[in-house]
Amino acid sequence: MTDPYRWQPGRPGEQQPRPEPYSHGGLSPWLEERLFDQRIVMLRGRLTLPAATQAAAALFSLDSAGDTAVQIHLACPDGELSAAFAVVDAIDAMRSPVHVVVTSEAGGAALALLATAERRLGYRHARIRLSEPHATTTSGTAEQVTAAAGQYLRELEELAVRLAEATGQTRHKIEDDLGAGRMLTAEEARDYGLLHDIVGKP
Repeated sequence: MTDPYRWQPGRPGEQQPRPEPYSHGGLSPWLEERLFDQRIVMLRGRLTLPAATQAAAALFSLDSAGDTAVQIHLACPDGELSAAFAVVDAIDAMRSPVHVVVTSEAGGAALALLATAERRLGYRHARIRLSEPHATTTSGTAEQVTAAAGQYLRELEELAVRLAEATGQTRHKIEDDLGAGRMLTAEEARDYGLLHDIVGKP
């Protein structure tokens, strides 16, 4: 029995329609192509707006190519909240279900993707850090700085609400754990409600 959350080779001679691969994280073109065959989008490193734009485009391309589940393999310890919600908006607009698999460490802004996914999984040695995303430094007039701060607080509130809904934890507990920067193992994240299951042998 194959594990749908691990990469699987294609059958010899198998032809599948696929969108053009996207490039993020320095993956070689042949690997990107194979990942697209498996309907996998990888997000690695700090989640930035350029990375989020590429990921959203990849998700929409895969969604147009079929309605089976798309996997996001997530290894983003932090990032920009605005970037995270750009991907969240793409996920919310898709007809295909989206499953997120935490492959190493995820935290900060990337938690928004985890909270939005229909199914949330993690590798056995994955770690999830409940932490507040760093606010993006904004320059400009006092009004512009104030507006940016207000937008950040609204997005942070939405993150806490989504996490509370996904995990079943109270919003107060979520906010406390985000403020404390609580680190969870895969097993602890499953008990917390952040993960549905753990990928791999016990």
